[in-house]
Amino acid sequence: MHNLGEVVLTQLQFTDTLEIKSRPAVVLFEENGNVVVAGITSNLEMKGILLTKKDGAIKESVIKLNYIFTISDKMIIKNLFSLSIEKKKLLVSELIKKLKT
Repeated sequence: MHNLGEVVLTQLQFTDTLEIKSRPAVVLFEENGNVVVAGITSNLEMKGILLTKKDGAIKESVIKLNYIFTISDKMIIKNLFSLSIEKKKLLVSELIKKLKT
């Protein structure tokens, strides 16, 4: 079972190709073996929520709330770290803002 705020390494398919790569993502929720995640990028020019080494990231990265998708729990390779309570609250708050627009 995966919970809100877990950062995982997963197999993701890119939206513009059929290529699948291992990439980090943050879990939003899981239900019936389906995991809804938001992608993470090390491209700091992208908009999103900043992840720092203090948060547990290997290098500074951004949670991309415009890159949300559902994957099978079988596509998760491993858990990397969990977000702090404060960062989880920020994640939920920013996601709600996106859903209202």
